[in-house]
Amino acid sequence: MSKIEEVRSAMVAAMKAGDKPTKESLSMLLAALKNKAIDKRADLTEEEEIQVVMKEIKQTKETLDMTPAERTDIIEECRKRLAVLENYAPKLMGEAEIKEIINATLSELGIDAPTPKDKGKIMKVLMPKVKGKADGKLVNEMMTQLLN
Repeated sequence: MSKIEEVRSAMVAAMKAGDKPTKESLSMLLAALKNKAIDKRADLTEEEEIQVVMKEIKQTKETLDMTPAERTDIIEECRKRLAVLENYAPKLMGEAEIKEIINATLSELGIDAPTPKDKGKIMKVLMPKVKGKADGKLVNEMMTQLLN
């Protein structure tokens, strides 16, 4: 069952239950998935579906971060949308798992004491390993801490 079919059936269930916020979130996700499939002119792979879901989550988090504190209506809407979207995202790696991959990448590159100059070379090898499995912002922060 593709993500499009999965999201569509969940959206129908939300409509029947009268759960408008969930229905709207799923509708937006469904539209994004369909648009990506139309752009590609073929069915999406599982990896591409995950990328679309992660992009939607990232955009919602950015909206949440930029919303003024007094706009509680928008903040609440974003939180509800995130809760729905995270059901369709893969479980992201924790800090311990990311640290293991960073250490494996360092030993693979033969770098014992990484310096800030090495960051670009390390990230170039590291990011494809964690793409879609870990938050890129968290990976970048952990690398920065390691280099300092």
